[in-house]
Amino acid sequence: MRLLLSLFLIAVLPAWVCAQEKKAQSVPPIAVIDLRRTTPVLYDKEIEPILVNKCAVCHSDNIKEGKFDLGSYEALMKGGKHGAAVVPGRSADSLLVKLAGRTEKKFMPPKGEEPLTPEELALIKLWIDQGAKAPTARRGRPRAIVAAPPANVHPVLGVAISPDKKYIAASRGNQIHIYEAASGKHLRMLLDPQLTAPLPPPNSGGEKTNSALGSSGGKGEPIKAAHLSLVEALAYSPDGKTLASGAFGEVVLWDADKGILRGRLTGFADRVVALDFSHDGKLLATGGGAPTADGEIKIFDVASGKLAVEIKNGHSDTVFGVCFSPDDKKLAACAADKFVKVFELPSGKFLKAFEGHTHHVLGVGWSGDGKLLASAGADNVIKIWDFDKGEQLRTIIGHGKQITRLVFLGKSDQFATCSGDQTVRFWNINGSNTRNFGGSADFLYALAVSADGSLVAVGGQEGIVRVYNGANGQLLKQLLPPNAQPAKK
Repeated sequence: MRLLLSLFLIAVLPAWVCAQEKKAQSVPPIAVIDLRRTTPVLYDKEIEPILVNKCAVCHSDNIKEGKFDLGSYEALMKGGKHGAAVVPGRSADSLLVKLAGRTEKKFMPPKGEEPLTPEELALIKLWIDQGAKAPTARRGRPRAIVAAPPANVHPVLGVAISPDKKYIAASRGNQIHIYEAASGKHLRMLLDPQLTAPLPPPNSGGEKTNSALGSSGGKGEPIKAAHLSLVEALAYSPDGKTLASGAFGEVVLWDADKGILRGRLTGFADRVVALDFSHDGKLLATGGGAPTADGEIKIFDVASGKLAVEIKNGHSDTVFGVCFSPDDKKLAACAADKFVKVFELPSGKFLKAFEGHTHHVLGVGWSGDGKLLASAGADNVIKIWDFDKGEQLRTIIGHGKQITRLVFLGKSDQFATCSGDQTVRFWNINGSNTRNFGGSADFLYALAVSADGSLVAVGGQEGIVRVYNGANGQLLKQLLPPNAQPAKK
């Protein structure tokens, strides 16, 4: 027996070892070079541009793989779910160097994406060995260079149900897919026929790829998508004839029946992450803005595409939610500055502010009679506000993680929320939880509910849109990307 085993090992083992060596070499580590310089490495001018261009698409804004945020120096130094990413003075012990250098899995950027160059890795290592010092001065906001997200970045950040409940629109990455609600059949993908990848900018250090976008690699080639960047918001007009989509620096208006691009709204400084049509369909409110810099609130005339109202300095950070009051005479907005604010229309005059959230406020809506507001956010709670009195009525606790969307069911006193805890919940304005919808397997970002509450659609990190019967919580359909194989049970 021992002789047979020895013969087997002699015959098989060398081939097995060779195969394992080839497999290990399929993703070689980044070459280590000696960077000869004695001057300090500056984070804001030398390190941040590398991280933004190569890593931030999966580690900033709404997408934070491994709970690791590269959106700022402070977030980088905080690390992620695997602990500290940077150990000042010790690059060899820093997880950032191990992952970016491809000596430890999971590689960053992942296999298939453009890795760091030996020079970039050496610069990061030297910066860490010099103490990983913070930026010495606050920089002016650099001009963003928009680029397409990697093919493997496909979370559902936006979902919308047509008013007649016939269609469901869902965004995945920079694509928009239209489905037939009753059958779940994929009908079409919305395409901008003039969309091409931009040419890469000069490596001057004064420009950056938008942190939610990533590297293009297309270099002027056509892109089959609705936007160049991530599609972060979707909304149907009340008559169902128009679908609006928000992305970095623009909102596109689509002919909902024909699926063709009808108009483009521009002039935004950063991402557009929130959309809401007025109840008469004449106006479209948008929310967004540069993180920590300014919250953008713009209202457009839908027919002409012209800017009707711009509320300047309404919020001091990104606006994540906008909502017209039932009579369209007021607009509520919520933002990363932890405030809910209400403005008069059409003047844009500030009316009231509601303070009480302890983290980003990500969703806001009005009760059917316009007397109460509900808001929710990254502090995992819902707050109900009395508009006339300007007071908080109650705090509702129910979700285990941040609440990413809040949607009222038509002009009623019921609303729905979705959360990173993978659940959708129905609530009454009095605080009672009336129904829950489970089945999701990852963080949820997008939620839509028909006006009568009978149809619910939700999506998130998985890239799957789940459709539920709002009356009994039954899962009706799972909307997958075209040509995707259904998940095995």
